[in-house]
Amino acid sequence: MASLADRVQGNGRIAAGLLLNLLVSICIVFLNKWIYVHHGFPNMTLTLVHFVITWLGLYICQKLDIFAPKSLPPSKLLLLALSFCGFVVFTNLSLQNNTIGTYQLAKAMTTPVIIVIQTLCYKKTFSTKIQLTLIPITLGVILNSYYNTKFNFLGMVFAALGVLVTSLYQVWVGAKQHELQVNSMQLLYYQAPMSSAMLLVAVPFFEPVFGEGGLFGPWSISALLMVLLSGVIAFMVNLSIYWIIGNTSPVTYNMFGHFKFCITLFGGYVLFKDPLSVNQGLGMLCTLFGILAYTHFKLSEQEVSKSKLVQRP
Repeated sequence: MASLADRVQGNGRIAAGLLLNLLVSICIVFLNKWIYVHHGFPNMTLTLVHFVITWLGLYICQKLDIFAPKSLPPSKLLLLALSFCGFVVFTNLSLQNNTIGTYQLAKAMTTPVIIVIQTLCYKKTFSTKIQLTLIPITLGVILNSYYNTKFNFLGMVFAALGVLVTSLYQVWVGAKQHELQVNSMQLLYYQAPMSSAMLLVAVPFFEPVFGEGGLFGPWSISALLMVLLSGVIAFMVNLSIYWIIGNTSPVTYNMFGHFKFCITLFGGYVLFKDPLSVNQGLGMLCTLFGILAYTHFKLSEQEVSKSKLVQRP
């Protein structure tokens, strides 16, 4: 009976963790979009606030023994910290200049780009099934962009840069974790302050610091509270991702991600009243089909690989 109770309690914790991740992941997208649309808060400055709060949150976590920091040479993390800045800034610029639907679909292109990078630069091979799933993913994004009545050329440039830098960052994170023998939280603990310092230097060249539209400008109390809330939620997104992967598996998190993908798309059109044509809807379904097919084939291949390892003498 005790073991059954433990299992029920464990499942309850996992369900609570998944629910928290669902809420904060969707909330961060809508809240950031609201801050851009209704307050016009500068993008890089908002990213800087997120980085600082993330680092402070991780500092508190390591003091509470949630994870153990590991000493890492800064020179090994410079390029990673720079790409971390780039992917968050460009992704937020994509959100600022595109509809939520276009922003969300553009993020789906990260998978095809990662596969191309790993194939060209790391000589990694992928099965024909995996390669074929890239067709509906890419086709769906193109359809949505072509028939988008709120098409924004600058927004698409930021979306493309965001996808490229995000893909490079994710590939490099995996390589650095293997090279330095650290987990994601240990890596982020060192990345966040380095990325904050980089943005602190860059912000004055691209955005005002004082006066109208600057960090220390005449913002309303509600705007500042929303920016701080956005930073706290961004940290909670990262923390909940690591908790879910640590207590379940990357597979569970990725499968759960498809559910968030659909809700975010739907919520964007409900909250921000963005027009949605039939062809855009078909594009979204096409991309979602490609993502689901990719996940299915990837899981199947992982299961085959595991069974082969178990069967070896």
